[in-house]
Amino acid sequence: MIAATPTTASEPIPAGPDVAPLPRKTRKPVPRLLHQAVQCLAALLLASASYFFISHFLLQSVKVVGRSMVPTLYDSQHYLLNRWVYYCHSPRHSDIVVLRDPSDNGFSVKRIIATPGESIHLKDGCVYVNGRRLTEPYLAPGTPTYTDPKNREQLIQCGKDEFFLLGDNRMNSIDSRAYGPVPRRNILGPIVW
Repeated sequence: MIAATPTTASEPIPAGPDVAPLPRKTRKPVPRLLHQAVQCLAALLLASASYFFISHFLLQSVKVVGRSMVPTLYDSQHYLLNRWVYYCHSPRHSDIVVLRDPSDNGFSVKRIIATPGESIHLKDGCVYVNGRRLTEPYLAPGTPTYTDPKNREQLIQCGKDEFFLLGDNRMNSIDSRAYGPVPRRNILGPIVW
């Protein structure tokens, strides 16, 4: 049996003839200011990416411009546009939506009156969807819906992925009566009250 003998710190421990100690790599310390700048830049990039994601796919602030949705929405009022809900379900009747306007490629706010495959008949100031008169409690009583002053009747059929939209201010709104049914890709999402 071999007994171990304690060594003191001053005695060198033999490493053997073939083993040489590896030199330690010394890291240069990163200047504290540079480290903080990198952290700030990373936080800024993360905040920018979050803002882009939220405003393009979740919620976006919108301002109503014009009078086409009076008496429901008024000029200069602010709302939120829910951009993600139509990934979960299709647009529905009476939804108030923001759309890319086919007439000028700007943005508009309108109400969905008819969905894909439905027929719309505008006759004698009334709106009929699939032959049934549409009840519109959001309009002032007696509000007529005409196509234009000369033509008092119009029949429109929504195709696949097309929606018929009207402004609530029927006498002062450029909507599907002028540019026809709107493709689904033009509808960005509903307004959040």
